[in-house]
Amino acid sequence: MAAGTEAATADAGAAALAGAASGRNDDWEQVNWDHVIRTVRRLQARIVKATQEGRWNKVHALQRLLTHSWSGKVRAVKRVTENRGKRTSGVDGETWSTSHRKWTAVHDLQRRGYRPRPLRRVYIPKSNGTMRPLGIPTMKDRAMQALYLLALSPVAETTGDGNSYGFRPERSTADAIGRCFLLLSRKTSPQWILEGDIVSCFDRISHDWLLANVPMDRSMMRKWLKAGFMDKSTLYPTHAGTPQGGIISPVLANLALDGLQRLLRERFPQRSRNVVSKVNLVRYCDDFIITGSSREILAGEVLPLVEQFLRERGMELSKEKTAITHIESGFDFLGQNVRKYNGKMLIRPSRKSVRALLGNVREIIRGSGAISAGQLIQRLNPVIRGWVYYHRHVVSSVTFNTVGHQIWKALRLWATRRHRGRGRRWVSGRYFRPHDGRHLVFSGTVPTTGGNRRTVWLFHTGSVPIRRHVVIRGDVNPFDPQWAAYLRQRRGHPAVAPRPLTRASWEA
Repeated sequence: MAAGTEAATADAGAAALAGAASGRNDDWEQVNWDHVIRTVRRLQARIVKATQEGRWNKVHALQRLLTHSWSGKVRAVKRVTENRGKRTSGVDGETWSTSHRKWTAVHDLQRRGYRPRPLRRVYIPKSNGTMRPLGIPTMKDRAMQALYLLALSPVAETTGDGNSYGFRPERSTADAIGRCFLLLSRKTSPQWILEGDIVSCFDRISHDWLLANVPMDRSMMRKWLKAGFMDKSTLYPTHAGTPQGGIISPVLANLALDGLQRLLRERFPQRSRNVVSKVNLVRYCDDFIITGSSREILAGEVLPLVEQFLRERGMELSKEKTAITHIESGFDFLGQNVRKYNGKMLIRPSRKSVRALLGNVREIIRGSGAISAGQLIQRLNPVIRGWVYYHRHVVSSVTFNTVGHQIWKALRLWATRRHRGRGRRWVSGRYFRPHDGRHLVFSGTVPTTGGNRRTVWLFHTGSVPIRRHVVIRGDVNPFDPQWAAYLRQRRGHPAVAPRPLTRASWEA
């Protein structure tokens, strides 16, 4: 009751400060986003503190306060209307594109009487040629999930495994790969690796386990889990798994897999006087590796422990893809190949990742049709740049040069076929010119807003310097104010206050 009163007071104050009471269609543009963000962050910091102290009744009260607050609702609507899927509708065909519709949606986010709609099932191709099922919730269901995610994320970050890096704020694949380097690069490092692959992780998580163990409003979670999906105008029920495509699904999957690191450390203590097991976990959502000092430890002790852990949650390992590998043979993890050569650790872009990029580039070139060279460059550059920046933290210089040369050859073939009656010198003079100290760079022109044309150049894969990534500390919690200065420093921002940032100053 107190939480409800506090929520109403917070809503009224936030609405007044943000100009919410006028009821005009342009109220969405009048929202004071700085105040909204500060209000949500204060509540999230209080949830973190209550979680750390084990006061779960307080956690649930604060979560209810946040999910009923005006600031939480407008931030949830802002997220779903400004992300990449904002134009993708669910089974109702609705999108929230106008300020009036967004403002109406804020007032529609009510727990009482809420019933989620079934997911719209679509299929996207996977790298192995099969199709991955994906569920698209309606805009309202997405906004409700985003709202309750604001209250669940602080708990998930406080209780999560330190070496889990997938779908978590301030963490990335670069942190997971960097952790692999720290664990495996020394002479005394473990030599054997268990590569874990969970069969259809999102589709098999036990609903009963989630409802019994995830610290959030169980009534709301049950509605999302049991909403079902529509495929070719037919409604199918859901008896297991999380709603793929839903905003809250990655956090639910992380919560289901959290605890494996603690279980391994209890079974194989790190600070024992006679440490021979060298068991360590690195996980990125449902992809993980576990190190060990011998094949026998991984196969005889670790693997059964992991299988039992997953079985309790309704999941199982793939017998075909789960393998135990020696570090000298190497293994692929998150698009990188991790391997020791004569005792020296080298992490490089995997061959599969290189083939996927070149295949994508060649497909774009083949499908370019009659577009100009400038338009082709505008299609290629985001793909090439994104791949290069993803792999810039490992030993990639030679691979970058090789990839750049293969792309250059494909473009030269494209230009030659485009002008079959012209000689190679004429083709080179038209499309390949000196630029930035390099010879024969693929170029083209594109129109500008003033009616003129400007020259664009193909992104040079070798122009990005290799930079070692600093791995984030395992105990960092982005919702805890004591880590604010550390995270600002990681982002390259100078300290904004001469005094230490305490919890009191965060909540002020």
